[in-house]
Amino acid sequence: MAPLHLTFACGDYDRTRALAEGTVRADGIDLTYLRLPVEETFFRMLRHREFEVAEMSLSSYVVSLREDPSPFVALPVYTSRMFRHSSLYCHADSGIEKPEDLRGKLVGTPEYQLTACVWMRGILGDRHDVPFDSVRYVTGGQETAGRIEKADLHLPDSVRIERIPEDATLAEMLATGEIDALCTPRVPSPFAAGDPRVRRVFPDVVGAEKEYYAATGIFPIMHVVVIRRDVYERHPWVAQSLNKALVTARDQAYASLYDTSALRFMLPWLTPQLEEARALLGSDYWSYGVDGNRAALEAFLRYHHEQGLSARRFAPEELFAPEALEAAVI
Repeated sequence: MAPLHLTFACGDYDRTRALAEGTVRADGIDLTYLRLPVEETFFRMLRHREFEVAEMSLSSYVVSLREDPSPFVALPVYTSRMFRHSSLYCHADSGIEKPEDLRGKLVGTPEYQLTACVWMRGILGDRHDVPFDSVRYVTGGQETAGRIEKADLHLPDSVRIERIPEDATLAEMLATGEIDALCTPRVPSPFAAGDPRVRRVFPDVVGAEKEYYAATGIFPIMHVVVIRRDVYERHPWVAQSLNKALVTARDQAYASLYDTSALRFMLPWLTPQLEEARALLGSDYWSYGVDGNRAALEAFLRYHHEQGLSARRFAPEELFAPEALEAAVI
């Protein structure tokens, strides 16, 4: 039987590169790997269902579960994980000297449902006494005008949210002080350019993130891999096949990252930073599956529901194809 041809849209990651290069193959699958920016992948998959398999924002995926039937089935594979304290920026004259000062402020975000922003709103509420509905939000394009929410949202009345003018950008509004703060996955251009009018809310980002992990044991999950439901229902075996291949590709990336014969990436202290990460987070710090990530998944799903993005609070196991949650034991 000929292999099943599937197209997989995903970022250019070390943990998936073996699939892109074909050195790791999924059983029974002829895979075309498209390296695309995450915003493009998410938009095309959510709006037009263009790919059979794709990387997807965890938040967007959970939002999609309210459709009946839901359009995607996820694998417990986390192509992106990141502490997001670095994602909060403020105007220098906003009066924000510490996270608690965000209460009552006007905060921009490219989209309300972005995973990074769901995490930070939850963390601010849990740990800094800034409930998600204690600030006002504006949404729109960060660097280019006209961005819209990828998914239709049905938010509670307590969420005060408006769109910015069609010709405006959040980056410029932050620099001029038209908004007090910005929560965004991408570094805004004024900060990247060294504009003194823009700074981070957490000045010691690494210290804040290490303290957060020490207190919670959570390394936040940003993205999952989804299979289009029509493909999954016709070929349920692809879930396990893809899951196995993605785990193998990640394990190869783990090994190659610790090859000290030559630096794999342009980071002078890559090896000691890797060793520090292992010491702090454990050797399987980029773990897949549910059991080793239950605290992170439960926290995110609680935040998602509390912030009005999901009609009910899901359990972690409800998110994933059951075939990808267990494997045969030899």
